[in-house]
Amino acid sequence: MRVVIGTNVFISSFFGGKPREIINLWKEGKIIICLTPPVIEDYVQVLKRLGLDGEPELKELIDFLAKGYNICFRTKTPSLQVVDQDPADNKFIEAAVGLIAKVIISGDKHLLALKEYFGIKILSPAEFLSDFKSSGKKKK
Repeated sequence: MRVVIGTNVFISSFFGGKPREIINLWKEGKIIICLTPPVIEDYVQVLKRLGLDGEPELKELIDFLAKGYNICFRTKTPSLQVVDQDPADNKFIEAAVGLIAKVIISGDKHLLALKEYFGIKILSPAEFLSDFKSSGKKKK
């Protein structure tokens, strides 16, 4: 299953909880993370701002990303204006549409308020894990 992971979920994975469970699903090959340059840039920017850019977990994630495990990457995506309240969030919708993701996993209230965009579900980490566990889905 292809998913786009919001920056807040990605960063929160360093501290454990449900975001870490989601990253573990990726490492286990049960989901495929969809990435674009704007999404990666956002991850890196926030990691640096929080001083987490030297963490061992980050090195492990970068190694995993560099090897291309369970990743779908695209440099060009459609330009969309969906999230009026926070246009910076459009990059996650663009990634999901451009890479044909099934779900955007986010803790962002503006994205979560949409609930869905053209068949792409927008779920909190808890909602995603609940759906994932109840469906028993593996990566496609």
